[in-house]
Amino acid sequence: MSECCKDYDLAIVGGGSAAFAAAIRAADLGFRAAIIEAGTLGGTCVNVGCVPSKTLIRAAEVVHRAKSHPFAGIDIEVAPPRFAEVMRQKDELVRELRKAKYQDVLSAYPSVDLLEGRATLRDDGVLEVGGQPFRAGKILLAMGASAWIPPIPGIERVGALTSTRALALTELPESLIVLGGSAVGLELAQFFSRMGTRVTVLEALPRIMPAEDQEIGDDLARYLRGEGLDVRAGATVDSVSRTGARVQVVARFGVARETFEAEHLLVATGRRPNTAGMGLEKAGIELGPKGEIRVDGHLETTRRGVFAAGDVIGDPMFVYVAAQAGQLAADNALGDEPRTFDVSVVPRVTFTDPGVASVGVTERQAIALGIDTITSKLPLTHVPRAIAARDTRGFIKLIADAKTKLLVGAHILAPEAGEIIQQAVMAIGFGIRVDQIASTLHPYLTLAEGIKLAAQTFEKDVAKLSCCAA
Repeated sequence: MSECCKDYDLAIVGGGSAAFAAAIRAADLGFRAAIIEAGTLGGTCVNVGCVPSKTLIRAAEVVHRAKSHPFAGIDIEVAPPRFAEVMRQKDELVRELRKAKYQDVLSAYPSVDLLEGRATLRDDGVLEVGGQPFRAGKILLAMGASAWIPPIPGIERVGALTSTRALALTELPESLIVLGGSAVGLELAQFFSRMGTRVTVLEALPRIMPAEDQEIGDDLARYLRGEGLDVRAGATVDSVSRTGARVQVVARFGVARETFEAEHLLVATGRRPNTAGMGLEKAGIELGPKGEIRVDGHLETTRRGVFAAGDVIGDPMFVYVAAQAGQLAADNALGDEPRTFDVSVVPRVTFTDPGVASVGVTERQAIALGIDTITSKLPLTHVPRAIAARDTRGFIKLIADAKTKLLVGAHILAPEAGEIIQQAVMAIGFGIRVDQIASTLHPYLTLAEGIKLAAQTFEKDVAKLSCCAA
């Protein structure tokens, strides 16, 4: 590798969003950077995460809407989906975006080199690529994360699917058991169900979407069951086995035991950072209990001059968080005035239908923090856009500080919830009071108007207001 003999200001291990954001920032600052990637360029999001899953979710929504819609006088005949064609189109999109947003982007930055090879860190902190020393002023570790398979007896022998493998299927499963009732598991469960697969979801905790507001998990479970999914919470999986072409899962619900059987088992129980086999701990880089790299507020590891960003540092594992962290890590590695990495206001979106979006604290979290709160909850039955669309599933819940009236939490269960949450993110981030939200002009008919109505609900009964009434 001829590039190994060059001097770089920043060596970036990984080729995903955090890595590219860091490389672009280094180039903008006038420095030389190298992206070192041993696998497929683009990281999780474009290859096996956000992009493929969201285009498939939209495809399944087309099928579902055609079969089940609320409008009189419209009858649609739906042929069974040609699953292999759906998956081929998804693959084409992934290739197009990988090229446009990663491969082609590099040509705009001549001071950034892309090097293929596996990187390791020696005990003395020197980076090696392909077994050869690599000279760089600073190092950024941005290797991402991978799906985690829990140590359930028998699971290593059944050929369980991860989200990556599930997104690569070319034949639609007849039946599917999904372990995990959070974002990834539920998005894929609903996708396969809407395409025609019989789906069972098993969640270990007392409700699905356990990190979200309790009412969101309860209501979303009800909507999914209404579509035909078998959603079970409080499931302790004792064992997994295979008999011929069928997978069996034995689970306990309290003292009761039940056996589930399906063609495939999909494990969506979380992700773990890609830190194994790099020699990090021997090089003085401390790892957390899940293999995440421990960093300080400036994203520097426990070895001076080595930074880390993205999923490799643990939660929150979102591509937009990774990109911001990569940019900031490059600033701190190469600049003179370090900035603090702030994840105090992070929006979360789950692309089920209805979708889930939230930011800030739940009511329980607010109480634990000692915040005296007031809460408003607006069912979508009071949102004109939802009424006109004949889809009033869900609600908008806002949580405010009772003294300051500042918004501290927003929790949405609604179609396209992710398109609504951003104004709540801005309100929490910039200290906008709920009465200011309520008095701000919102376009009508939009679901975004639901935030205004929810803010009005702190003081008024919106059922007694006319359209657009202040």
